[in-house]
Parts: sequence; C-alpha cells; structure tokens
Amino acid sequence: MDRVMLKNGKPLPKIGFGTFGSDRYSPDQVAGAVRFALKAGYRMFDCASVYGNEDKIGAVFADAFENGVRREDIFVTSKVWNDAHGEGKPTESLKKSLRDLRLDYIDAYFVHWPFPNYHAPGCDGDSRNPDSVPFSADAYLATWRELEALYDAGLARSLGMSNMTISKLDAVLPHTRIRPALIEMELHPSFQQAELFDFCVDNGIKVIGYCPLGSPNRPERDVAPGDVVDMELPQVLKVSRARNIHPAQVCLMWAVKRGAIPIPFSGSERNIVSNLRCVEEELTDGEMAIISGAERGCRLVKGQVFLWPGAMGWEDLWE
Repeated sequence: MDRVMLKNGKPLPKIGFGTFGSDRYSPDQVAGAVRFALKAGYRMFDCASVYGNEDKIGAVFADAFENGVRREDIFVTSKVWNDAHGEGKPTESLKKSLRDLRLDYIDAYFVHWPFPNYHAPGCDGDSRNPDSVPFSADAYLATWRELEALYDAGLARSLGMSNMTISKLDAVLPHTRIRPALIEMELHPSFQQAELFDFCVDNGIKVIGYCPLGSPNRPERDVAPGDVVDMELPQVLKVSRARNIHPAQVCLMWAVKRGAIPIPFSGSERNIVSNLRCVEEELTDGEMAIISGAERGCRLVKGQVFLWPGAMGWEDLWE
C-alpha cells in the first residue's frame, strides 16, 4: 500500500477503510468486511467508539496479527464520542477503545464532533437532546488537552480533529500544544470544501475524507430532498465512461489525486477490491478539472441531531 507522510513523521496509507455501517450493517458484518479488506491489502482502518463494533473489529485485528500481519503496518484511528468530553472521559474512552480493538496504542485519536451534544445510536433525524449546546472553544480545548496527555503517554501516536470549520479551527489551533496531524471532513465531488481543504493543507494537516462516494447507504436521518447522487453526476460519468471504470473509482481517484485519504466502506468483496484501484492509477489534470465542475455544495451529513435549543437550522453547526 502506497503511503504519505504526516507532518509528525508518521506514514499513512493513501486509502483507508471506513467501519461505520450506516445503521445498515451489523457489527459482525462490518468486522467481516474488515477481515476481507485486510486480506485485500488495506492497511488503514477508520474506527470510532460510537460505531458499536470496535470489539468485533479487535478480534479481526488479533487474528491478523497472529497470522503474520505486523502491527506497525496497520494504521488504526478511533474517536472521542460527544458524551465523553468531560474531565477524565476521553481517557476512559480511549482505554476502552484500546481494549476493544486489542491494541496497545491508537495511531490517531480524534475528537469526533466539536460539541458535547449526544444523540442515541440509530435515532431519527428529528431527535434533539435538550442539553445540547453551541460550540465553545474553551470546552473544546479542555477535551483537546486531555488528548495531548494521551499523546504524551504514547497511547495515541497522532491526534486529529473532525467535523470542524475554519472559524472553529481559528479559535482553537493557536491554543493547542500538540497540533492535529489529521482532520476528517466530508469530502466528495459534489461537496469539495475547497476553502477548508486548502486551509488544512496550508497548515500542514492531512485530510481524511469521509463519504467519498457520496454515501449512498447513509442513515435515513441524513437523507434530505435535493441531495445529489455523486456517482450520477455528469462530470463523474464523463470520466468513468472515458476510462471504462466504475464512477465509484473516479470519486476515489479524485480524492487521492487531490491529496486526501478517502475511507470508503463496502460490504461487497468485489467493491472492496475494486476501490483499491484508486491508488494504482492517477487522474489527469484535465480530468481533475472536469470533476471540479461537479461541485454542488451538497453536504450530506448535516448533523441536525446535534442542534441546541434556539438554533435556527443545521447550518448553525457549520459556522
């Protein structure tokens, strides 16, 4: 697997494997997909405690290590969920993830969302928690400082942020002792986030792109009228037809050429293998220019379940 280098010197594969089953796959099914992905050649796995499957994935990792896969060749991430932002909770959360994943350290540990706003797993899009609050830089930094201590202790080899905006990053980055090596954001041809992406690049932060295929199997709560289907966009189809490849491969090749790390999930062995093609071939500059025209500003994961009392709409989360 081809790798890129993080600013802190840690190598990272050019494509990863997501483990969020979109409420459509059981933990055992996700673990089975991870098992096959390991055999297919994936070496980066994007995990999170809230996905509810880290213990099943950990059993797959343990078996892989017993059968010749080296721990140092695997890059595993996990994330602090929103209900674990309080003092001491990020440490408890990471230690549980390490137990579940059967690892001594995590390669990158993320703050999953910049709010302590909790929602129950599998809730519908109209769910709201009355205890939800707007973003607070001070509260976020209190959580981040605990992650820095986990980094100092060697339990997390890199730190990451997720679902951030430029204004939020401007509010917290100057006050971090250990800068994030990674930022995870929604990224696909119809939602290219050029300004935020360039901000990360300019600050030496590597981007992991989730929903790289436009997330056709995302939870129903994240489906809204007017959402774009990336693999049906004319620009994506033009490139896929010219190359005689699946539109999914075009979306992934676009992300890799841009310098992002896409993390597709699939339960299909055929698709798991075919997605790896994105690191075997490169799109041309002309093809990248074609796909730049696919931008629609179509955010799929709107996060409305995290809204606080008095918020006007999901757009408030992304200010």
